[in-house]
Amino acid sequence: MRLPPQTPRLDVLDLLVSVAELGSLGLAARERGISQPAASMRIRALEAQLRLVLLERSPTGSKLTPAGAAVVEWAIPVLDAARALVAGASALHGHQRTSLRIAASMTIADHRIPSWLLALHRELPDTSVALRVGNSHQVMELVHNRDVDLGFVEGPSVADGLEARVVGEDELIAVVAPGHAWAVRSGPLDIQEVAATPLLLREKGSGTREAVWDVLRRVGDPPAPAAELGSTAAIKAAARAGVAPAVLSRLSVEEELKDGSLVSVALSDSSVLRREFRAIWRRGARPTGVNAALMNIAVRS
Repeated sequence: MRLPPQTPRLDVLDLLVSVAELGSLGLAARERGISQPAASMRIRALEAQLRLVLLERSPTGSKLTPAGAAVVEWAIPVLDAARALVAGASALHGHQRTSLRIAASMTIADHRIPSWLLALHRELPDTSVALRVGNSHQVMELVHNRDVDLGFVEGPSVADGLEARVVGEDELIAVVAPGHAWAVRSGPLDIQEVAATPLLLREKGSGTREAVWDVLRRVGDPPAPAAELGSTAAIKAAARAGVAPAVLSRLSVEEELKDGSLVSVALSDSSVLRREFRAIWRRGARPTGVNAALMNIAVRS
């Protein structure tokens, strides 16, 4: 199938995405080493090609129109695919060995990263991987300090100076020991009752804790945690012992639910405890090459 004649140039689409990410046509032009008039001319040519107004121009700057925002949303996966293609071709040419420096929060590292790296190995077999694991706050610090090029975190927000793309979704569930009163109740539990109960929580900086606390604060004034523990394994052990209920990723308690050492508590509205997994990178340094390839695998998984 031939491309339609109005297909935009990738470099101009990339310029438009940079305007969206940096909030300024001038900053986007500077990042590419071109003048602002040259950048403006390329965007005007794109507008003429698509027959759409993409930027609202004013003496104080430029911002995306609704049509421009839509084009940016469609352009991002196109550009990611192009970067992945170039990375793959580069790796195949001369069997070059590429390096991947990433960091991931514990849930993602345990339950998503292995399958993503397996898929990456099939696409780019000569890639070496250095993975660092921590809570979401620690991962954001590693990305911000350039210790890694790409991070994967949970939770509702990312730190200043970073950009993010949603790469998946996760379900959080309330779990208790089999002897807990919640395990034998006849009907579903209201989220307000969960919010009023001291829970076992991860330490501050954890994406799981941030996601849970964000939900609880929306429906009530949560009491102090029953305990703050530094790992999911420690929380599961305390929950199994009957210390208190916990809210954890379903991914992390699959074995305990199967063997009956923990029981999932039905909620009247389970949708409130869903969260997003995000890829993160330094602002203005959108992933390219093998990093873009891994991010695309994460989105497809």
